[in-house]
Amino acid sequence: MDHTSNRVIQRLISEGVYLKPSKYTRVLAILDSLARDSGISQFELGKRLNLSGAMINQYLKQLQADGLVKFLPVNGKSYHYELTAEGERQRRKMFSDYSSETICLYTSIKDFVLDRLRELEQRGLSRLALFGASETCEVVLSALKESSFHVVLVMDNDKDKQGTMFLGHVVSAPHLLDQVDCDAVVITSFGRQDEIYEQLEPVAKHRGFEIVRF
Repeated sequence: MDHTSNRVIQRLISEGVYLKPSKYTRVLAILDSLARDSGISQFELGKRLNLSGAMINQYLKQLQADGLVKFLPVNGKSYHYELTAEGERQRRKMFSDYSSETICLYTSIKDFVLDRLRELEQRGLSRLALFGASETCEVVLSALKESSFHVVLVMDNDKDKQGTMFLGHVVSAPHLLDQVDCDAVVITSFGRQDEIYEQLEPVAKHRGFEIVRF
């Protein structure tokens, strides 16, 4: 598992609300962290995964009992944790299962995006501007590759993003909407939907384009 995948699992554990982390997610995160850094302490492992020291200790003891992790004493007070051959085999299998579920979820989100935009497509409104050069925008752009839509502009309020390349598109400042003909602006920043909608509403009335929120 690469560092990006590990960060995704860590984020799920620390920030999950609707996708609550399960015991299996935590075990995978612990096994992967130990595979990459067997010298990590219980304290640092708990901090990285947002789990209490007592919970980390409980998981490690269970993994040891299951033959997945072995404790190697460093001194009288601390241990070096190492995956057994079975632990590494289990880690790979769990990551394979995790990846399969993630791909299914990713596909479902793309289907949701296309379903939300289908009404525009049926009316022949195909020129889209995307507002929000974020991870969500990556999913939307991926979904649009399978459609008849044409992305004419990608925008963001973040000045640090403006002028940079984003998946083949130059990120522009929102004021460029006055210079581009589009049928609809799709808000691809899920966390700021209402704020961006209010920003776009007067421009939409003036230019005659629609605003799509997810």
